[in-house]
Amino acid sequence: MMEPVLAYKNWTWIRIDAATQNEINELPDIPFDGKRWALSLSEHQNNNLKMDGCEDGKESMWGSVVYSQNVDVRSEKAILHYYLTKDILLTSGMDSTFFTGSSKQQVLNYMDRAEDAIEGFMVLIGEVTSVFLQEIECFEDRMHDLLWSVKAKNNEPVFEQIMDNRYEILVWKNLIIPFTEIQEATVEAFGENILEGYFYKRTCRRIRRCRQTIREYNEEIGQLIDLESIISSYRGNEIVKTLTVITMLFTPVAAWGALWGMNFKFMPELDWRYGYLGAILVIALSTWSLYYYLRKKKWIGSVLESSKDKNF
Repeated sequence: MMEPVLAYKNWTWIRIDAATQNEINELPDIPFDGKRWALSLSEHQNNNLKMDGCEDGKESMWGSVVYSQNVDVRSEKAILHYYLTKDILLTSGMDSTFFTGSSKQQVLNYMDRAEDAIEGFMVLIGEVTSVFLQEIECFEDRMHDLLWSVKAKNNEPVFEQIMDNRYEILVWKNLIIPFTEIQEATVEAFGENILEGYFYKRTCRRIRRCRQTIREYNEEIGQLIDLESIISSYRGNEIVKTLTVITMLFTPVAAWGALWGMNFKFMPELDWRYGYLGAILVIALSTWSLYYYLRKKKWIGSVLESSKDKNF
């Protein structure tokens, strides 16, 4: 099926989806490379960015970019295929529901103001990036809740949420990289004159803002992971320290019990009237002495507390 052809003052936007070979061949004023590109389209194939600048005034650029991706399901994604010259913009795979309500009409109004197809393409890329920024704002709310969850109730579900958020920000980073490539490749393909275009400048600012936001959240998640590592290490040290202290404190009990449990022939303490009391006192005194030694060495208590005569 052939979607509407939108003819503007100096350029044309042709939206195609699953067009037949005859329909593509009948497209007016389409370069041969553009028709060949349209015939080679695959709905789920993401093609690398390519360009042709062999002939002045007939430069072209084409490729594909993922503009929507389900974070949990790899196959649930939307790919925009594009072929761009100064006068013609061919697109395929652009879901009309991606821009809702007033946003869709706003895109069409911006397209009408674009001076050429390059600026029109920048409108499209810029509005997709704007949707990215809106969705990242929802991510911002989840990050805010997660930040305070770490302080209020730090447990395994919170750590799993940190990992989920880190994966999501990596997906966002992966989505914005091709848009950055388009931003630079457009100048390479069509020359530096496009740098003065209004929509090109605006799109560059949005891409830069999107990248900066993603970078900041990535750093924030990295700091949360570092904090989790410190907390886990501290708690692990506390557990090991506690087990070590318990083992050492029970060493006198085990040692004296083993000694008195031996069945030698001559055991003078068998006739002692207060033998049990004496044994208990010896064990208690040995245990207390060991505890006092550990306490004096600062091996019991907070692992963060240093000795009085040391700075660190």
